[in-house]
Parts: sequence; structure tokens; C-alpha cells
Amino acid sequence: MNSNGAGRAFIGSFTSAGGRGVTVAAVDRETGALTVLGATDAVPDPSYLVLGPGSGSGSTALYAVSETETGAAAALDITGDVPQPLGEMRPVEGDGPTHLAIAGGHLITANYGSGSVTALPVRADGSLGAAASVLQHEGSGPRPDRQRAPHAHQVQPDPSGNWVLSVDLGTDSIRICALDASSGTLRLHGETALRPGTGPRHLAFHPAGTHAYVLNELEPTVTVCRWDPATGVLEPLAETAVVPDDVVADPEVVVYPSGVVVSHDGRFLWAANRGHDSIAVLALDESGEKASLVTNVGCGGHWPRDLALDPTGQWLYAANERAGNVSWFAVDGTTGIPRHRGSLTAPAASCVVLG
Repeated sequence: MNSNGAGRAFIGSFTSAGGRGVTVAAVDRETGALTVLGATDAVPDPSYLVLGPGSGSGSTALYAVSETETGAAAALDITGDVPQPLGEMRPVEGDGPTHLAIAGGHLITANYGSGSVTALPVRADGSLGAAASVLQHEGSGPRPDRQRAPHAHQVQPDPSGNWVLSVDLGTDSIRICALDASSGTLRLHGETALRPGTGPRHLAFHPAGTHAYVLNELEPTVTVCRWDPATGVLEPLAETAVVPDDVVADPEVVVYPSGVVVSHDGRFLWAANRGHDSIAVLALDESGEKASLVTNVGCGGHWPRDLALDPTGQWLYAANERAGNVSWFAVDGTTGIPRHRGSLTAPAASCVVLG
């Protein structure tokens, strides 16, 4: 198979822990099954990936962070089964980049170690230019073991395309930024404070674009927020647990939520829970303002670091870092409950992106 058509998955993994780097797999849309096509270790520790413009089957480029102390970002040509470097890797001028997104003709990275966000131009051929701007976060949180300084963990464009949100675990806040597409300059527009000590990690938007759901790492909760794309204001409304009360109360179980996904129809939310090794299923009301925990199901491995939903909404995938696999689940369209259907060996898997 040598095609960039529909039905492929891209798996990032930690090469420093025995991972293959970036793995390309064929996706069987009928069964959800993954079959490895090829892999490259050209990028060290490509912990998170994002498809380039022309998303899904139209993408010819894939972008990766290199989650190293002196962090970098890389572009890969994915027209074949084995990704090939597309131009040179570019320093992000920040430490430990953990996430990335495409916005306004730029690749934006969240740099966990340095607590900053970087914008790099995407050239016409898909390669990356040198860093255009770096926005440094400031602040801290009440947990000295994890929050002595800012730790940008995710960058996410809003559905309107007017804003870029950066989720900071170290400062218990979400920063809303404006990106100048011509210069690549990131400008801080506002900052939303969440409950101290929650440690926000990732967020996902409701398909209507009016609400966002922030998954917290230091406490196993989702913060439901109202989002106003016209003014760029994010307003926290309520928190909902992503594990049962008895798990929260059990001192023997430490839960570190990681990835969050919202269903295409806006009825369900799924959250991955490391430590509990589960996927939480939450029901969302019609307004998108209320979330309730329905159940938790096993993640099909150990230490689920990321979740991804396929374009049809029928299959949910979990990258289980310490089990070294990617598991797939059939999603019940009525209840939202995922049913485990299989797994692919993927050492040190950290994320999965579907095209």
C-alpha cells in the first residue's frame, strides 16, 4: 500500500524507551483493526503528532514534536508508507515540547519544560521555517512537586479559527492567544484561571464550538467551560469526576488523566485515565453545559496516554504507553460505551492520529 488516502493511522512513540518513532498503520474501517505499514525513527521521541493542512485523507505532511530537553519540531512527508523527513528539524526555542497544532499557516507547539508556546511557519512545500515567535507563560500553582513553574501541556485552535488556547498544568490556567498569520507573532489575549491544584492537561471543544472541556491531570476531573468565540472568553462552569468516588477516595490508586475526546454529535465525552487504566464515558446534555459520568471501561492496556476518534465516529483508539500497544474500541452510538475489539503492538506508544 502506497497511498495517502483514507484509512491510515499515525502512532507516535518514545524512541528513548524503545519506541519505533512514527509508525504508519492501515485502518480497516469495517473492523477498526490496525496493520503496520512502516515506521521511521528519524525524529527522536515524537510524542505528539498532527496532520498538516488538507486534513485527513488529503494530508501529505505530518508534523511531530521532538520531546527532548532542547526541543524541536519536524515535518514528515507521508505520501508513502514510510514517513520521510521534509526539510530540516527546527528548534522550538523551548524545552520538552509535548503537543502541537496547525493554525494560521503556522505550527504551534506547547513546550512543557520551559512553559512556553512557539509558532513556526509552515512553508508552501510543507517544511518548517525557523521559530517566528515564542510566548512565555508566567506563574505557578500550589503543588510544589508539579507546579513550581509554568508547564504548557497543550495548544488547541478554537473551532472559529480566531484563537489559539494553551493549557498550562503548572499555573492552573488556560491562555487565549491571537496569532498574526503574516508574522507568526503570538499575542496574549486573556487568561482563564481554573481551580488551584487541578493541573489542567488537555481540552477538547464541543462540535458546536460553544463549550470546551478541560481534562485535569492532578485531580481526576473535567472542567466544563463556556466558550465565546466572538470575544475569546472562556468561562468555567462546573467540574465532573472522571472516575467513581470510591476510586478518588482510595489512597492506593493514583489517577492521572491524559487525553480527552468529544463525540462528533456532541453527546459523549471520553477521557483516558492513567493509573486507573480506564476510559471514562461521560454523557453531555443537549446544551453541552452538563457532563455526567456514565461508566469506566478498561483501556486495553496500561497507562493510556492518548485517545483518538476515527472520522466516522465508530471507533475509538487508545495509545497505552506502558503496555506498548494501541487498542481499538467499537463505540455504541446509543450509550457511548466503547467495547474493546483488538490491539496492535506499539512499544512506548504516546499518541495516535487518524487520517
